[in-house]
Amino acid sequence: MGIIRDNGVVYKDVNDVDLGPNYDEIYLHADVKAPRMAGVIAKLFVWILEMKLIGSILLYFLKKNNRIQKLVSYGVMEDSPLYVPLHPYEDVKEEELKNLDHGLSPAEQAQQAVNCLPSSDTILQDSYFSFHRWTILDYSRAYQSQKITPLVVAERLISAVVQSSSPGKDMSFFISYDAQDILRQATESTLRYQRGKPISVLDGVPIAVKDEIDCMPYPTTGGSKWLHKFRPCTEDACCVQRLRSCGAMLMGKTNMHELGAGTSGINPHYGTTRNPYDPKRIAGGSSSGSAAVVCAGLCPAALGVDGGGSVRMPAALCGVIGLKPSFGRIPHSGVLPLNWTVGMVGVLAGTVEDSLIVYAAISGPTEPPQLTTPKLCLPILKPSNMPSIRLAKSNEWFNDCSDDIRACCLRALSGLHKVYGWETVEVTVPDIEVMRLAHYVTIGSECTASIAHHLEKGGRSKSGLDVRVALSIYGSFDSRDYLNAQRIRNRQMRFHEKIFSMADVIVSPMVGVTAYEIKDDAKKTGELDYVNGAALIRYSIAGNFLGLPAVTVPVGYDTLGLPIGIQFIGKPWSEAKLIQIAYAMEALCKADYKKPQVFYDLLTKS
Repeated sequence: MGIIRDNGVVYKDVNDVDLGPNYDEIYLHADVKAPRMAGVIAKLFVWILEMKLIGSILLYFLKKNNRIQKLVSYGVMEDSPLYVPLHPYEDVKEEELKNLDHGLSPAEQAQQAVNCLPSSDTILQDSYFSFHRWTILDYSRAYQSQKITPLVVAERLISAVVQSSSPGKDMSFFISYDAQDILRQATESTLRYQRGKPISVLDGVPIAVKDEIDCMPYPTTGGSKWLHKFRPCTEDACCVQRLRSCGAMLMGKTNMHELGAGTSGINPHYGTTRNPYDPKRIAGGSSSGSAAVVCAGLCPAALGVDGGGSVRMPAALCGVIGLKPSFGRIPHSGVLPLNWTVGMVGVLAGTVEDSLIVYAAISGPTEPPQLTTPKLCLPILKPSNMPSIRLAKSNEWFNDCSDDIRACCLRALSGLHKVYGWETVEVTVPDIEVMRLAHYVTIGSECTASIAHHLEKGGRSKSGLDVRVALSIYGSFDSRDYLNAQRIRNRQMRFHEKIFSMADVIVSPMVGVTAYEIKDDAKKTGELDYVNGAALIRYSIAGNFLGLPAVTVPVGYDTLGLPIGIQFIGKPWSEAKLIQIAYAMEALCKADYKKPQVFYDLLTKS
């Protein structure tokens, strides 16, 4: 095959690349040469792909046509590989941040987060807002005032889940939930409130968990029909243990794209999670169920895992907050090892305040520490306490999205300048498409390496067709592909360090398109739609590939009423500042938030 391979791109030395707005290289749009396939056509394609000789030839040309060979495999550069995106840190104290001491319990950290919120004594009932999701504090105050109990909320929750799964709705929010376990947790929480001794602000608050994270008593399927049979769940993941120790009501395992290997959330085994704003459309992946249950009001927050935008993409498509912390900030123990160096536990929440509380509760090193991380800092959220912010914007990348998304995000930036005086700095983020492909090689290589033994036992044949194609492509990557991808990672790390010397955060849309329709032919087989997939993932990669924190905030809707999110990417360990920025952005937009078509009110239901 070497005779017909492309010559690799020769990359400039990092120090010779101009990161200003006058960068002279051509911006590469994603050149995905693959038609959409599902149903019988997808079955035929998979059958050919899995034939040994013909399949290997086909895989070669798939890599060639999608520029992996030219831009990654045979790229020529001086950079050495960087394998784990763990960043050094400086202990910088800022007035608008609260530094927490090591050794606090999750409940104490959650309370510290509450202390950072604006003061309010009653459940929000303000006609200024056209739509309001109940927050963690709303639940806590309702329980403390005895207006409602966790047990009543649990009963309403179970009824809502049953209703959402009924014929005609088929929202497919959950892979598994146990009504008796939910009622048991709720009963114990109710007794604590009756005694006047709730554990924390999270006591009795429903929280959902993506089925990529261990949470007893449920198996961890990763959205598959087979993985849990080889890897049993025996205890809670660290992040789940911390929520449980706060008294949170863990309501079950949410649906996801199988093995996290897609962006749509279409799952042929457990049903396709539908978008509460339009149930004919996708919720996004891979943390589709976690985004949808928050959007639909079933819980104020949920856990997801973000390996390639898998928290932030569905958050944007469903109109909720999606927070991905820095690599290493939240322990990864008890999470399916589908991607070792790009995946992170993240938070999906209805409000920025709720994302802060859950983030505070689950953050911190393991005991004993596996990685050295800085002290946890929390932002003091006051509208009058906003720091001066410089936003880096790469114009061609920013504009590589639908017209509705571009216009909406530009209005959001204009609002930040008008209200807070924040300045936008024009920069160039080089080689965006190169970074996307290098990330694809990395996440694919790590996924196949982590489950190779299980695949050999028959897991591949039990997977959806889209996942079987992905696994075939992943398995075609060799050491040259992987090592060059890590060299590209090093280059991009250095580029981003330079950009962060010019600005506080990088701003972009969160996705290139809004939620698209679910086609009937995809429901039983999965879907191969790499064009839409590339558009959805376009703005996600730096957060995962470089281990940077990032957050998405809903800022409006397209002409069909579908949510649009903006993204802020921060410096390493800058979650506190990112949450402040997200809070400022949310404050400008939340008066215009709209109620989804599918929504359940668990606190005031008659």
